Amino acid sequence: METGFIDIAILLALAVALGGVAMLLRQPLIVAFIAAGIIAGPAVAGLVPHPDDIELLAELGIALLLFVVGLKLDLSLIRTMGPVALATGMGQVIFTSFIGYGIAIMLGMSPVTALYVAVALTFSSTIIIVKLLSDKREIDALHGRIAIGFLIVQDIVVVLVMIGLSAFGAGAGAEGPWLEALRVFAAGALMLVGIGLAMRYVLPWLMEQIARNRELLVLFGIAWAVALAALGDAMGFSMEVGAFLAGISLASTRFRDALGARLTTVRDFLLLFFFLHLGGQLELNLLGAQVGPALILSVFVLIGNPIIVMIIMGIMGYRSRTGFLAGLTVAQISEFSLILAALGYSLGHITAETVGLVTLVGLITIGLSTYLIIYSHPIYDRLAPWLRIFERQNIQQADDSHEEATQADVIVIGLGRFGYDLAMGLSDQKVRVLGVDFDPAAVDALQSESVPACYGDAEDPELPDRLPLSQARMVISTVPDPVANRALIDSIRHAGFRGRVMLTAHHPADIRALADLPEHELLLPFRDAAEKTAERIVRHLGA
Repeated sequence: METGFIDIAILLALAVALGGVAMLLRQPLIVAFIAAGIIAGPAVAGLVPHPDDIELLAELGIALLLFVVGLKLDLSLIRTMGPVALATGMGQVIFTSFIGYGIAIMLGMSPVTALYVAVALTFSSTIIIVKLLSDKREIDALHGRIAIGFLIVQDIVVVLVMIGLSAFGAGAGAEGPWLEALRVFAAGALMLVGIGLAMRYVLPWLMEQIARNRELLVLFGIAWAVALAALGDAMGFSMEVGAFLAGISLASTRFRDALGARLTTVRDFLLLFFFLHLGGQLELNLLGAQVGPALILSVFVLIGNPIIVMIIMGIMGYRSRTGFLAGLTVAQISEFSLILAALGYSLGHITAETVGLVTLVGLITIGLSTYLIIYSHPIYDRLAPWLRIFERQNIQQADDSHEEATQADVIVIGLGRFGYDLAMGLSDQKVRVLGVDFDPAAVDALQSESVPACYGDAEDPELPDRLPLSQARMVISTVPDPVANRALIDSIRHAGFRGRVMLTAHHPADIRALADLPEHELLLPFRDAAEKTAERIVRHLGA
């Protein structure tokens, strides 16, 4: 026991040290954790002679990861994203799998190994993408919402893949693979029925009682996740599937957000040991032979996956800018890819060399895609002329006739929450208003309220040619992006518009970035809302 405690202390200290270096270098912590496992493992320093304790903590981390994913799974979110999330998510998974399989076969892999590698290339890291988009304040942007939507689709697909692999892995017994697989699926169906009955008759009442104490709620969540993970493993599929179903079973309760928030820290801590354990299992002498294939597959993930997404979104009518920014979010493989490879290795389907190959691809793509997402806007500005081929020209032409026929006193560009409410408020005041957005769903939403709206991008230099600027008295941009606002004011002034222009800023840095622009007013919705709220509070205090 004392030795195991020392092992964990050494790993934690090493992980903190390398994590600090990764933070300074702006690299994902996952890379640092895997590197810590490699250094502490037998391939380098051999600091952890007894890895059993680490493996147990790693399994708990995987179970909690999938439990939290299931807990937050809201199928209605996919519906609110419109068809683009489902079409892009499934299309990217299918095309990446087929193309990746072909590349793997050409690299000399066996069909089973090629299948694992191809499937591993399809999944992107929800954790990393959400973190990067949050840091850039782009979660609520159109490409951010679309990316979150198809990442949820990917999470669903990876769990279904795990179910299938576990079933066929168990099917290697004496009864024959198909009979054993049928038995596993029957056991899974029985488990689903049991969970469904618990969700209907037991869990709502039980959660109401347990939730009276927050500490007990967290303990119950962990116990429920681990119990169903163990049940899933005992019934012949996998603990990952059992943990995922445990999360889904509580996703319909009103305590899921509180439970998920409290489990996030525990999940991240235990998941640390999965990456440490994975790094400790890597044999560096095996990775040398995998460098060439890893580079080829990494290039496909970094370039091929975004192109697939841009093609699908272009066909659906989205601008190249939106497709490019959303496409960059799939330019890496995820922690699920590593878990999938580890599952295949435990089932005897693939070798340690293949696990090392997938891990090496993960290290390369996660590191490089981080920089691609951080600097996505400057990269797009340089590539924009060549990315126009991913747009459907007939969509724009179809909108032109509608735009030219529209009479408007005020043009509102950007139909997010603020822009939509502003356009509706102006329309209610009998002001002739035209809404503009590059999200087809936002355009449809405003048009459904009988308010004119059209498709357009604030950064498109040709946008003024399609707007009724000669009749308009005011142009309002509710887009809080200084780059887009600078491009917009330059293009409309160049087109001869001499009316009033109002731009939106959310942060002091955005205000400073727009200060040198001529003849414009600023809208500060956050500050204005805070001032109005303060006035209401003062009135209530006075009363």
